[in-house]
Amino acid sequence: MEGYRYERVLLKLSGEALMGDAGYGIDPKVLEALAEQIKAVSALGVQIAIVVGGGNIFRGLAASARGMDRAQADTIGMLATVMNSLALQDVLESKGVYTRVMSAIEMQAVAEPYIRRRAIRHLEKGRVVIFAAGTGNPYFTTDTTAALRALEIGAECIMKATKVDGVYDDDPVTNPDAVKFDELPYIEVLNRGLRVMDNTAISLCMDNDLPIIVFNLEREGNIERALKGESVGTIVRGGNR
Repeated sequence: MEGYRYERVLLKLSGEALMGDAGYGIDPKVLEALAEQIKAVSALGVQIAIVVGGGNIFRGLAASARGMDRAQADTIGMLATVMNSLALQDVLESKGVYTRVMSAIEMQAVAEPYIRRRAIRHLEKGRVVIFAAGTGNPYFTTDTTAALRALEIGAECIMKATKVDGVYDDDPVTNPDAVKFDELPYIEVLNRGLRVMDNTAISLCMDNDLPIIVFNLEREGNIERALKGESVGTIVRGGNR
């Protein structure tokens, strides 16, 4: 653990990140690369919990906009996160990383029910814990789930994995003049409407002084660099820039 700034972290992955360049589903190469990064830091004693989205399979909000009942659509979206969690568990365990999937919706044949104290105990034993099925309630995103679970387990930061190298004042894909922030206070994220995490998640982190590191998942070794406190991506926390 020497040289690491954080001992217990929550890694937030979007479902879209798992599909790579494909238009749907899970790219095995992305899972392999991600698992290697997680294995490397877990082997050094960092306690890692993960929340993964389900947008690569089903997006509840999009289905609701097309006329589906919102609660029903969000429930399907939560089940999509379980599928992603099981896929991630499989590749991690194939690499010798002990992993537990804990679901907010009880499905004991495939995952443990989410129990806070049990989750903490798994982490203390060196297991990677993947939180599936969101909060178990409709209308709450996996961003909010990540903030909630991070606070419940006493994580020292949220690591928000993206396809870009931090937070910008505009979309860097469409605007080459977009400016990257090295650090941002929570309130500025809210006031500017920057798409770091949803407002509920940002507010939870702000109220409890939980930092968020936004970084590029596709660059090999970035998880370890961020954990060491190196300048990777953008850090969102309290105070003024």
